[in-house]
Amino acid sequence: MGMSTNNRGMLAEINVTPFVDVMLVLLIIFMVTAPLMTQGVEVDLPQTRTVRSLPQDNEHLVLSINDKGEIYLDEYKVEFNELQGHLEKLVKKQNKMLFLRADKSVPYGDVVRVMGEIKAAGIDRMGVVAEPVEQKSIK
Repeated sequence: MGMSTNNRGMLAEINVTPFVDVMLVLLIIFMVTAPLMTQGVEVDLPQTRTVRSLPQDNEHLVLSINDKGEIYLDEYKVEFNELQGHLEKLVKKQNKMLFLRADKSVPYGDVVRVMGEIKAAGIDRMGVVAEPVEQKSIK
């Protein structure tokens, strides 16, 4: 059953069971923690009654405008004058969905200007991200 010591010498086999065990544990850890890692810029979103969560696939990009008016595509800062080119390259040509997240303190005019650049880049479909309204309890 064990290692035989016959004329051929010692039996040298690699035991892969501990390796497979460690890999399965790491796989489970990554599967559990991956949805918890949120990407993007800190934005205080406005609230609305009808809200659906963002899809969890890689077929979309999130354009964020923070309270300072800075524009981000996912986690990367983009200048306003370069926005249209980046949108054409990253969203339009790769056929991805775009979601717009804007802090509630950003002036409406700034959001409309960004939406104009999105339209100028040839993107017709865009989602707007918001938070659900907190229900007040009736006493």
